[in-house]
Amino acid sequence: MTARIARLESRALIRVSGPDARSFLHNLLTQDVETMGDGELRFGALLSPPGRLLFDLFIQCINCIDGIVLLDVAADRHDALIQRLSMYKLRAQVAVEADDQPVFVCWDGEVEGFAPDPRTPALGGRRYGGDVETNATEDDWQAHRLAVGAPDPTGDAPDDKTYPIEANFDLLNGIDFRKGCFIGQETTSRMKRRGSIRNRMLPITFDGPAPAVGAEILNGELRAGEVLTGRDGNAMALVRLDRLEGDLTVDGRPVQVRRPEWLLIEA
Repeated sequence: MTARIARLESRALIRVSGPDARSFLHNLLTQDVETMGDGELRFGALLSPPGRLLFDLFIQCINCIDGIVLLDVAADRHDALIQRLSMYKLRAQVAVEADDQPVFVCWDGEVEGFAPDPRTPALGGRRYGGDVETNATEDDWQAHRLAVGAPDPTGDAPDDKTYPIEANFDLLNGIDFRKGCFIGQETTSRMKRRGSIRNRMLPITFDGPAPAVGAEILNGELRAGEVLTGRDGNAMALVRLDRLEGDLTVDGRPVQVRRPEWLLIEA
């Protein structure tokens, strides 16, 4: 099978460079940046101090010795992340600037020059820059992402109210609980340690077009969640884990929660 390759116009890059680049990011993000090797790709987030998800992002260390790191973030949050990182700089010897290289993804096969997606092998790989011939569209990629069942946190929950664990960051290698401090760590670690996770983003299936964003999912007469983004037959939803058993409906239509192979929900 020929691998599919698409350019993601919905993503943009930020370059963080300087002697303190890795330690600067390491102390802010949910991911361990200091142990990265050249070319390695990791998934993480920048949270608010109360632990809410502000920016989901991929991190790639381009030149670890010299301190050059790329951040792959939603294009419509790109400027806001630059502003936020610049606010945290203080006396750190770092430069934070836009990088205009394109973002590419591949799936359904390996392609040289693409770093494996750290969330799950089913999501293929990512590449930044270069002259890459594409044979698929971003819409094809989004359909594949939904089929895999992986949330797009910025697209699915753009209101900054979601906790990273609700978006499955703990199950998709987006949080390093051993690395020490990061912004929002206290709330995130407490939720994981106590198992106080009531809601998660999960894929749902149904017949026909996707329900409206925000449409209520019901289990009988009880609210069981809400629809996020989707397309015909598939969508992401934020659902209550204690109300998944039984007949679920949205706008009177039956829906089913689909549990991807990679997703192991703890009891």
